Amino acid sequence: MTNERLRDAISAHGLTSVKLAERVAVDPKTVERWITTGRVPHRTHRGAVASVIGLDEGYLWPSVQQGARALSSADGELVTMYPTRGSVPGGLWLALVNQATTSIDTLMFAGLFLTDAGPEMSDALARQARSGVRVRIMLGNPDSDAVAIRGSEEGIGDGLAARIRIREKYLQDVAATNGVELRWHATTLYNSIYRCDDTMLVNTHVYGAPASQNPVLQLRRTPTGRVFDHYLASFERVWATATAYGKEN
Repeated sequence: MTNERLRDAISAHGLTSVKLAERVAVDPKTVERWITTGRVPHRTHRGAVASVIGLDEGYLWPSVQQGARALSSADGELVTMYPTRGSVPGGLWLALVNQATTSIDTLMFAGLFLTDAGPEMSDALARQARSGVRVRIMLGNPDSDAVAIRGSEEGIGDGLAARIRIREKYLQDVAATNGVELRWHATTLYNSIYRCDDTMLVNTHVYGAPASQNPVLQLRRTPTGRVFDHYLASFERVWATATAYGKEN
């Protein structure tokens, strides 16, 4: 059973199995077994890995937790919850995009933070689309009532619409790539959704607070779960009502 939590954490922190092995003084093949077979390391090694990655060992290996509420990585859809968007490991967003093989879906108003750090995210989206991954991006219509209301609620007025227009500028080349669909939506945004294959980051929205200050749920699709698919169905409903980029908003 693959340990997806460990795999994602290693990627998010800019490491590889070889680099992690060096840091915790084990053979790289041992780290690969921890990832691909779900093998639980000795307590000393668990502590060393948790220290390097900066995550609790009970999160990386839920089976070591005691009590009836302990969940294996395949049992629960909730991988973890970050208290704010800023506490999500910076490399996780790009790592998930780079690992996608079938679908990348994003629903947001602006999502400018994804491109503020540089062109890597836009380049990755275009590259993935050219490789055959379906990429669907939804931005808020800057002229819509929904964006105006959200900007007012956050106390930034037209600032939100301005951020959307900046993000649109960054995405122009991406939008021209075959395999990328960019649409405008005008819905009340209860959550921003970032989905890459069977992993999803849901940035919850709180009245009066910017998205960056609100919690983020990391979900993993499971055969018997419903939460991942519940959010995905919401994405599909908004997608069906959104306007294609290039058409009048």
